[in-house]
Amino acid sequence: MVKRRVHVAAAAIISADGREVLIARRPSNVDHGGLWEFPGGKLAPYETGLGGLKRELHEELGVEIRRAQPLIRIHHEYPDKHILLDVWQVHEFSGEPFGREGQAVRWVPMKDLVNYPFPAANLPILRAVMLPTEYLISGEEEDDGQFDQRLEHALVEDGVRLVQLRAKQLDDAAYLARAESALARCRQYGARLLLNGEPELLESVDADGIHLTSERLMQLERRPIAEGKWLAASTHDREQLVQAGRLGCDFVTLSPLRTTPSHPDVPPVGWHDFQELVERAAMPVFALGGMTRFDANHARAVGAQGVASIRDFWK
Repeated sequence: MVKRRVHVAAAAIISADGREVLIARRPSNVDHGGLWEFPGGKLAPYETGLGGLKRELHEELGVEIRRAQPLIRIHHEYPDKHILLDVWQVHEFSGEPFGREGQAVRWVPMKDLVNYPFPAANLPILRAVMLPTEYLISGEEEDDGQFDQRLEHALVEDGVRLVQLRAKQLDDAAYLARAESALARCRQYGARLLLNGEPELLESVDADGIHLTSERLMQLERRPIAEGKWLAASTHDREQLVQAGRLGCDFVTLSPLRTTPSHPDVPPVGWHDFQELVERAAMPVFALGGMTRFDANHARAVGAQGVASIRDFWK
């Protein structure tokens, strides 16, 4: 049986203070009735994602999009159809949104989205909405004072809100001590901390999640940590991206996008191949490898969640 292909545009409409997102409840007489979703609808054959979304939001909510950028594209298989969800993050709009078709709409704090039932195809969108666009990977600092100073700068001056603690040169005891210190500092500024290492680290430090190496990723047969924690992984090719999806990773890094001084002999992915790989990824993807903040908009335009970096964020 040839499945129907349905192209749907959806919007993550963000409040002016960046803390809330607008969701709508599906009518009871349609598929997944009663569940919540991000506003939008099916596109006509002649419509682009953003063009169709503008029409849908005007018809459904009475608002006009002023500024938006791509958030994530999701391919999802149902028994009878193939859905492409083309999701945009709306930063500016005019009008006061309300349910013009009688549907319930609600502003929800980002942290509370997990309390609302969504269709399965929307789950990667939830992750993308709750993640920032910058992912800091900490540098290999031997001195704890220097580490604390640089992390403080990233959190306070640069506004980083997602941190990976990478410290391969430390022994287990020193790593755990640094993790506890980094976690306290991240909590102080509302940032999430992921530990680069074995999942068992979470038994000693109540961090927000684990970041797996690509080698460890490929060895696992099932998700190694609870759903309430963030699971991330390093990926470099399609096989690893597929494995990350199979394990239920919440997001990944994909590298190296450019040639880097630390890995000069590794061929870069490049923007074209990066976009093709991200298109079929089942979760948000951060571009890594020679990235700076100035690459963030380009990365978003080709489907990335944002950029990850050591050198540009670790000053």
